[in-house]
Amino acid sequence: MKIRIIVLLILIFAEINNTAEGCTTFIISGKITPDGKPLLYKNRDTDVMDNALAWFNDGKYDYIGLVTCDSVWKNNVWGGYNSTGFAIINSAAYNNNIGDTTKLEDQEGVIMKMALRYCRTLSDFENLLDTLPKPLGVDANFGVIDASGGAAYYETGNFRYVKYDVNDPSVAPNGYLIRTNHSLSGDLTKGFGFCRYNTASLAMNEAVTNHQFTPEYLFDHFSRNLFHSTTKTNLWDNVPKDTTSDFRFFIDFIPRRITASAIMIVGAQDEKHAENTMMWTILGFPLTSVAIPVWIKGGSQLPVSARMKEDLHSPLCDAALRLKKDCFPILIEGQNYINLSVVINQQKTGYMQLLKPVENKIFSEANKMISELDKGKKSKRDIQEYYSWLDSFLTESFKESFNIKLN
Repeated sequence: MKIRIIVLLILIFAEINNTAEGCTTFIISGKITPDGKPLLYKNRDTDVMDNALAWFNDGKYDYIGLVTCDSVWKNNVWGGYNSTGFAIINSAAYNNNIGDTTKLEDQEGVIMKMALRYCRTLSDFENLLDTLPKPLGVDANFGVIDASGGAAYYETGNFRYVKYDVNDPSVAPNGYLIRTNHSLSGDLTKGFGFCRYNTASLAMNEAVTNHQFTPEYLFDHFSRNLFHSTTKTNLWDNVPKDTTSDFRFFIDFIPRRITASAIMIVGAQDEKHAENTMMWTILGFPLTSVAIPVWIKGGSQLPVSARMKEDLHSPLCDAALRLKKDCFPILIEGQNYINLSVVINQQKTGYMQLLKPVENKIFSEANKMISELDKGKKSKRDIQEYYSWLDSFLTESFKESFNIKLN
């Protein structure tokens, strides 16, 4: 009886931990990337699965942001960048306000939206944090980059923040920093995401060793990482033979049941090239979706697949979530188990496997655009033409592979 009670408590704790809003994030300094461009990444864990991209011009600078598809979507941004090359993301920390009885909370999205509206540099963001009324109503790790090479985390609570400069070798000796759901300056007996932090550290060490800093490589090794650093389980080691149901315990991997999207902002080499800053986004669920690119230089008309329709839904996100249901078909107690055969199998008919060539084609065409943009040979019109091709390609691909009508 005692053993059953202990097991039950472990499972209850695991479920609480698995449903807590989280996120896995990193910043890579432009000093170690081949092209000198910093990278800012967020794998978003939340209880609001419907996500989309939105264009805003309600501040000093135009900006593109990741938003939740609800009636108040204009009030919060959960990661994005503006026309100056300033970019910001966050992860919930859970250990910056220990003992604080402040009732104001959940203001992270509000502050990130404000930062995108008015900030150009890290100094601007620091000034924003310094001058906003206290308490801030946050418990977060804000990741920030700018077009002048600035890159830092701000571990932020209601009344103070601690800066970690990614360009400082004494702080980030290998040129990168990772944050999940605890702040290193906070109480390390509290917080979440320690397992994901370790997994991300292993993946990043491998990326640095192999000089692999492309968004396509990093998405595959972070948002689609199937290794568990605590149990040493790698789901790729025992791939199901076919599509017969094969359930595996799925808690504390970087991609989680509550992962709703992922973004990777590729910063500018310098201020002269700020307009070439761009963002890759995976909407819905990383194992059943694909990454797509957007540029502020391309104007306010973002790809139809990624922006919200009148019903407050993004077509690509809807399609990904529809496929995700097959990955987690057991309700309630079974939500911690993924049907791995739907995701990957030896017949290579898993959703992630079928979507890989689709995403590869998107990256291939986008990389041509990026190269030409860096040379000043492409314009807003070219980006809009790419968006049109992208929407058509995605519509055709989801129809052909899954009989899903996208657009």
